Order: sequence, then structure tokens, then C-alpha cells
Amino acid sequence: MATTTASLAGSTSGAQSYGSPGYRLYVLIMLTLVYTLNFIDRNLVNVIAQPIIQEFQLSDSQYGFLNGPPFAIFYALMGIPIAMAADRYNRVVIVAICISIWSLMTALCGFATSFMFLLIARIGVAIGEAGSTPPSNSILADYYKPKNRAAALAVFAMGVTVGSALANYFGGPIARSLNGPALQRLFEGWDWQWMIGLTDWSQIAGWRVAFVVIGAPGLIIGLITLLTVKEPPRGFSDPPGTVKGQRASIRETLQELAGKSTFWNMAMGASIVALVGYGLVGFQAPLTQRLHGVDAGTYAIQFGGPLAIVAAFGTFAGGMIVHRLTSRVSSAVALVPAAGILISIPLYIFAFTRPTEDLYTVLRPVWCAAAFFHYMYLGSQYTIGQGVVSQRSRASAVAILLLLIALIGNGIGPLLVGWLSDTFMNMEMVKVNAGSALTAELCRNAAEVAKLATEQQVICRGAYAEGLKLSMIATTLLFIPAAFFFYLSSRTLHKHMLAKAV
Repeated sequence: MATTTASLAGSTSGAQSYGSPGYRLYVLIMLTLVYTLNFIDRNLVNVIAQPIIQEFQLSDSQYGFLNGPPFAIFYALMGIPIAMAADRYNRVVIVAICISIWSLMTALCGFATSFMFLLIARIGVAIGEAGSTPPSNSILADYYKPKNRAAALAVFAMGVTVGSALANYFGGPIARSLNGPALQRLFEGWDWQWMIGLTDWSQIAGWRVAFVVIGAPGLIIGLITLLTVKEPPRGFSDPPGTVKGQRASIRETLQELAGKSTFWNMAMGASIVALVGYGLVGFQAPLTQRLHGVDAGTYAIQFGGPLAIVAAFGTFAGGMIVHRLTSRVSSAVALVPAAGILISIPLYIFAFTRPTEDLYTVLRPVWCAAAFFHYMYLGSQYTIGQGVVSQRSRASAVAILLLLIALIGNGIGPLLVGWLSDTFMNMEMVKVNAGSALTAELCRNAAEVAKLATEQQVICRGAYAEGLKLSMIATTLLFIPAAFFFYLSSRTLHKHMLAKAV
């Protein structure tokens, strides 16, 4: 059980925050750290995508499958029952257990000996991560009164992009420099002969080490969370007169949401944005390597990290803009995301089509600007998602939202980008009359391509890169219907939001 004592900010439930300001901030930081760790472990596979593709000789469709449907389906299946448990039992304990599960499974990814082994380990990561976000949202809603929730949840939502940044800044360098031979030299320096004799370290790739080094510390974070975060009284920070009752079932939550088009339009918009986001993030490292010759380690430091940091600022800025505009524009929580994702479309397309000579002077800053506007929506999805239901249904409502985002966003996004990439690659090879001697399977094998004549190498590498570029551009255009759904949500927001900014 948690042992830290948090004093009450008022003697009775009302529109008051729970706990002292300092402890409340600590809880927000800890849960944001947990959410960040969630996305470090989830996104590490994106950072080291191309080495994994090459190790197991995967097509983009196969890699998209690895990064998409199985993870999303198990994430969705486990999210609902865990959220139901969070509406009834100790949420802090649930969060701590889930951290331990996904961290252990992330470390096991480094021991994968086959595509199926890696797939099963990724499913384990999904099961653990499914149980973290709904109870964390519910906990924060009980710590912060409605007036301050948008800002608090915007900080919490930064875990998505900060986690992505740290996955790059840690995962990329580890995968590039801390491979088996480097570890053997390290053990020799420490005179750990017993470690040297355990295996043939020369055969251990850096991407495997990255999974183990980044996954294992989560076990410690889980213990700290369990021991230092206090379970708050449910509904404490709600306004006076808010009806309290037993925790709602999923059926009851769905009944409460049935007539609330605000939620469903927002959920569809957020799901489509997630589809694009998961698709782009899953393949942006391979894109820069194929188009511009940037290796995974360099990409992580020069592109992946900066993109994620800028996206985190975009998430925070979106929350702050909504916070300041809401008093004048009541539907700002839905309109700000719509505007942000529309602005990002031409920026992404411009960045994807720049030549290599513009890599650092034009492409990178424009790509970062696109990510800034893209991720302004994240805080809003949680604010609306739990703002249209009573306090007894918050965790379940967020779980329903995350189920849709997982199935549509994570489930379809990477697979769609991978399938389009393979399709466009084949079209490119036909267009340049590659002939029967060259196949997509051959052109994806770097070792085999190196044996070809120079002209054939150019055809293979060009088609491999162009197919993925065209896929990324086509996927980005899905932001248009996503923005429309957020706009539709804004039209009915005033009727359905229960948690007013008071």
C-alpha cells in the first residue's frame, strides 16, 4: 500500500483539489513519469525498426503487423477489465502491477530468437500497458478540481511525447554503441570473467541490448509508485452536489455515453489522429535511413529525439491554449486540436519531399513544426473523454476511448503505412521497368542488393525509399477527416460537458 500521507485541501468533497500543492505536484510528476515510461517501452521498437526489419528480413507490411494489430488488440482487450477494476479497487496498486508487467516483457524482447518470439513479447508489453492510463486519469481527476484538470492532464499527456523522445535519446545510442562486443570490453574492464563466459557476445546486436537496458528499470519505478502515491478519495475534487454512487460498469458507462455525440465525434477524431501518428512514428526512422542514408543511432539523436521534444511542447501548449481560451471560446477544447492537425498536414508533406541536401537546414525544422501542431490534441482527448461522464464512470470512459484509439490508431496505422509502402514500392519498380530479375523481396535485402550491378542497386534503393515516402504522404491526408470530427465535437460540447471550468 502507499504510505505517503496527503493532507486534505478541504474538509468535505467539493470543487477543491485533494492534497497539499506540493504532494499533488509530486503525484502528477510520478504518474507522468509512469506514462512516459509506458511510451519509452512502447516506442523503442520504432527507434530500432530498420535493424529489426533487417534482422528478421521483414517486409514493411510484416513490420507494420508486428507494430500494429496484435499489440492493439491485446491492449484493447485488457484495457476494459482493468479499467473496471480501477473503478472498484485500489488504482495505485493496479498501476504499479502493470508497470512491472510491461517492463519485464520489454526486456524479454531483447532475447527474441524469431519473429514470433518478438511478437509474443510485444503482446506482453501491450497487456501491461493497457492497465496504466485509465486508472492514472481517474487518480488525477480526484486530485485536481475541474478548473485545473485541463492543465494537469496536459502535463500528464506529455508522457506520450516525452516518452518518445527518451526512447530515441536512450534507445538510439544504446543500439548503436552498446552491442555485444562493447559489453564484453566493459566486462573485461570490470574484470567480470563470469559474464564474459556466459555467451558469445560478438553475436549480440545493439537493438537487443537496448530492450533489456530500457525495460528493466521499470520494475523499480513500479515499486516507488506503490510506496509513495496515495489513493485519493473518489470524487473528492468534484463540485458540491455532484452525485456519488457505486462505480459504473462498462454497460452503464456506455449507456451514459449513448446520446453524447461530443464524446463519439472526439473519439473518432482522436482515433484517426492516432492512426496517422502511430503510422508515421513507426516508419519515420526507416524513412530517413532509406531516403537520406541516416542510420538508426544518428536518426534517434538528430531527428527522433527533437521531434518528440517538440511534440511534447505542442501537447503542453495545446493544453495551455485551451485553458486560456475556454473562458472566451467554450468549445476551445475541441477547436484547438482541429486547427492544429490541419496546420500540420502541409508541413509534414513538405518535410517528406525535401532532398537530402536540405536535411538539417529545412527538412528537420519543418518536420518539428508539423509535430508541434499535430500533438496539440492530446490533452483535449482526455479532458473531453472524462468530462462528459460522472465521476463514477471516468476510468471506464477513458478505457473506452483508449480502446477505440488502440484498435483504430495503433491497430491500423502501422499496418496501413506498411501495406501502402509495399504497394507503392511494387508500383515504383514496375514504373522503372525493373524486370523479372528484381523483386521487392530481393530489394529489401541489403546484403543481396550490395551484390547487384550499380544500376540495379539504384532501382532497388529508389523503389524501397519512394514507396515508403508516398505511403507516409498518403497517410498524412487522413488528418482532414480527423479535424472534421473534432469540429463536430465542438458543436455539441456545451450540452454534454459535466465538469465545467469552475
